[in-house]
Amino acid sequence: MPLPETFWQQILTAAKTAAAPIAQRQRQDFRKAQARTKSDGSLVTQTDEWSDRQLRQALQTSFPTHGLLSEETSHTLPETDWCWVIDPLDGTTNFARGIPLWGISLGLLYKGTPIFGYVEIPPLHQAFYGYWPEAANELGCPTAAYWTDLADPTGTAEEIHSNNEALSPSHCFSFCTRSIHVLNHPKRPDTAFPCKIRMLGVATYNLLTVGLGSTMGGTEATPKIWDIAATWPIVQAAGAQWHFLSDAPIFPLKINENYKATNFPCLVVARPELTEAFSPFVRSLLP
Repeated sequence: MPLPETFWQQILTAAKTAAAPIAQRQRQDFRKAQARTKSDGSLVTQTDEWSDRQLRQALQTSFPTHGLLSEETSHTLPETDWCWVIDPLDGTTNFARGIPLWGISLGLLYKGTPIFGYVEIPPLHQAFYGYWPEAANELGCPTAAYWTDLADPTGTAEEIHSNNEALSPSHCFSFCTRSIHVLNHPKRPDTAFPCKIRMLGVATYNLLTVGLGSTMGGTEATPKIWDIAATWPIVQAAGAQWHFLSDAPIFPLKINENYKATNFPCLVVARPELTEAFSPFVRSLLP
């Protein structure tokens, strides 16, 4: 049975309310936080850990029956229909090295599939959210994706859409650190890459730019579920097409599965016909 509009308003309000004080604190800590290296080689700061605690507390207070996955703490999908997946500070390397681009990511799963996503980019004072269109009939959720300028006191949300222009060398495509090597791979096509290359250092924003219409495509070689749970519904609601590079089905996730070390290599394109333009370059990302 579809859920009432008030339910989805509550979800959005809770995400905004939970992220706002986290974003403020992160802006205050920027250029001050000291990083240390985790066992997987990635960086973490006290700001990451504080943000994780605060986000978990806020969401568990608002939705005590919902489960929760987090990059910093909980990695196993619980036995609940609804589950939040959070990345409290996506782009820690940027944050720790003084590069002003990072994000806060909150995705909501229903029976293991992302339904709603909210991403805030604190240094830009911008937020993005959207709902998986294919869930509209079953759950009654909206079907669009939106951008909000948080510095605008009116808080007006504007719909976002992927780019429908013809691909040209002046358009952009986003790579991640672990995917850029495909440009020198021996099996790459014997042609020049079809557009300009960007590498932003924030997995969520890297893929969101496709939904924003800023890039014609983007790829991530080793994203975890907290990197994609929020962006997956947003970019598809904006009209972009998401391809997981593995043949195995990704969603729904499996109950009691630990997703700490699971990668979900993917390619996102602004529209279906661009798949063939980019997929030959990223196929080598598969093991």
